[in-house]
Amino acid sequence: MASRVSLKSKGKASGKGSKGSQEEKSLSQSFKEWSTWTVKKAKVITHYGFIPLVIIIGMNSEPKPHISQLLSPV
Repeated sequence: MASRVSLKSKGKASGKGSKGSQEEKSLSQSFKEWSTWTVKKAKVITHYGFIPLVIIIGMNSEPKPHISQLLSPV
């Protein structure tokens, strides 16, 4: 396996008195993280919400079916 080389400088000169400050993220990196988080949440919502949504839409349609008619395979 190849080892990775770290380009971060070590010592007092890199901090300049700000102990807990993080480097500023670019706008594109922030957007990428936000969109990834959004897509993950949307996948979970779609996964667990699709069948209840179909049942709710089916219950509000004409003619009004009973819940057993919606859930039966026939």
